[in-house]
Amino acid sequence: MKRLYHSLLTVFILIQILTAGDSADNQFLEKMDTGLRKVLEIQRKIEHIHTFLSELHPIAVYKDEKLFIYDYDSSLAQYQLVKKADSPFPMSPGIRASFPLSVYENIPACVVSPDVFEKDEEIVLIFHEFMHCVQYSTVEFRLKEQLKIYQQAMTNKDYMWEINHPFPYSDSIFVKYYDAFLSALNEKSKAKIIESKKQLKNHLTELDYEYMTWQEWKEGFARYIENRIKQELGLKENFYGKEKPYNRIIFYYGGELLIKYLYNQHKRSVSDINLLYNQIYHLEIL
Repeated sequence: MKRLYHSLLTVFILIQILTAGDSADNQFLEKMDTGLRKVLEIQRKIEHIHTFLSELHPIAVYKDEKLFIYDYDSSLAQYQLVKKADSPFPMSPGIRASFPLSVYENIPACVVSPDVFEKDEEIVLIFHEFMHCVQYSTVEFRLKEQLKIYQQAMTNKDYMWEINHPFPYSDSIFVKYYDAFLSALNEKSKAKIIESKKQLKNHLTELDYEYMTWQEWKEGFARYIENRIKQELGLKENFYGKEKPYNRIIFYYGGELLIKYLYNQHKRSVSDINLLYNQIYHLEIL
């Protein structure tokens, strides 16, 4: 749901933040305003690609251990600075992420460093992260709660399982089967896609298979939208992750390829992300 802020309240908050800062802060805020206007310019060009792109989510800019939180004000048709807060935990200088902000009512937001606004290629990543905001706000929890890997992670209080799960990326049999899966997708061979995915399911443990398909769905979808946008804008597509040795990012690449295949079979696959997850996990190739 979009969070609408009254214009006068937003302006009041902005004045409070500006007057509390120095001239360097003011220059920074001016640059952020310019960057956020660019986000809106791009959004108007690409929102026809998917209905999810019509919704604008909060953007939190991380600088000097602070978060400058912007949200979209529909009455002004622009992003407004609504809060400046201490970062709830240390973040990397070049962060590109999405998660609910504890300092902003646990609303899912795109969290980035200021340099994201310097190139169109980087601004597109904001829309990648917006897709994670949509997933979080709609079906993500209901889907995760069905997974044993999630249940086990919550029991162990392993809240970073999506990043740190010890998947057997270097296992030669996994590499062989995943290579066959990628080849089948590039060939657009339904039979080979199903065969290679079944080989992966039979070889991997249940937890590892859940992890692989979860990443293919969650990150593969965001990568798919990212590259659709880059195609629209004439930018170089992102195929990072397909190189060996494999790591977690291989599932961004493989997931995108699978989603492209599914979309070509049935366009509803990318408009209904619950259906999309079931197709990826249960081998429901349409």
